[in-house]
Amino acid sequence: MTDYLKLTSYFGERARHGDRFLSDALLDLYAENELATSVVLRGIASFGPQHVLRTDRSLSMSEDPPVAVVAVDTADKMAGLADQICAMVPRGLVTLERANFGGAASMPETAKLTIYVGRQDRADGQPAYRAVTAALHRHGFAGATVFLGVDGTARGQRKRARFFSRNVGVPVMIIAVGTGQQVLNVVPELESLLSEPLFTVERVQLCKRHGELLTPPAALPATDDRGRALWQKLMVYTSEAALHDGMPIHRAIVSRLRETRAASGATVLRGIWGFDGAPEPHGDKWIQVARRVPVTTVVVDAPNRIAASFAIIDEATRREGLVTSELVPALMSIDGAERRGGTALAHYDY
Repeated sequence: MTDYLKLTSYFGERARHGDRFLSDALLDLYAENELATSVVLRGIASFGPQHVLRTDRSLSMSEDPPVAVVAVDTADKMAGLADQICAMVPRGLVTLERANFGGAASMPETAKLTIYVGRQDRADGQPAYRAVTAALHRHGFAGATVFLGVDGTARGQRKRARFFSRNVGVPVMIIAVGTGQQVLNVVPELESLLSEPLFTVERVQLCKRHGELLTPPAALPATDDRGRALWQKLMVYTSEAALHDGMPIHRAIVSRLRETRAASGATVLRGIWGFDGAPEPHGDKWIQVARRVPVTTVVVDAPNRIAASFAIIDEATRREGLVTSELVPALMSIDGAERRGGTALAHYDY
């Protein structure tokens, strides 16, 4: 079975590499190397090691919102690009995570299934992302969120979002959390729905569902047995309309993490469609008081800091929300000349 890696870069949208925007330079690099897929996602809030807050409440989307650029291909190809990408990022975070394309010989007990489709792709008489989400819901997945890309590559071809264009191939990324058996059950249906299905499977822990604590994140050591640093990622899936003490849950989490300095950083991504549990998949409606789109808060940090962050997240999601934890085998935190971490992959079984 071929090993794959997912490389994710987090930075400000106006970050530059030479005389170009960094996201443009990265996507051209990914196209030149004919990566299997990549997608640029705009965030709505973030902070980094300096704890400076970026949010859509204080910035117009034309200024400097956070972005996350996700790229996936074989381990050999991605490992060869990792150091080059870290050298291009002036300030931000770069992570490497193991993934499997299309499935795995040994399916994890709990899995994160990520599906990539085009913005204008159709399936079963509707937008492909809605057909896929409906299938995930029928198979009983704990939740799924659809993220609209603004740029990306698909099978080595650059797919930009343009104002006067149907943006047929611009990637849409769908993240779903379910059991390994649910993944195995839904894959044949996805393969029949989509003309060229592209999806990855990763191992996760399901920590919370509907506000109920199932298991805390695994207590990992600081390093593996070779001395390579271990990192963890928390992903918190909520609705933009869901509140904690009168504040949207994602804002409450970011605010508390910054105030306590429990986390080195966090990024919030807004989805366009999705579901959490039994309610049917949904997005915004024309007439409503509060937005009902899903939002996902991402925290990547050292294991000891993840424990402190989870305590805050646990409190903020005491009534609703889906929370997962994952091992991140490599991370590079970049703040100008200050660099922490590396791209060598750690190994740890838990």
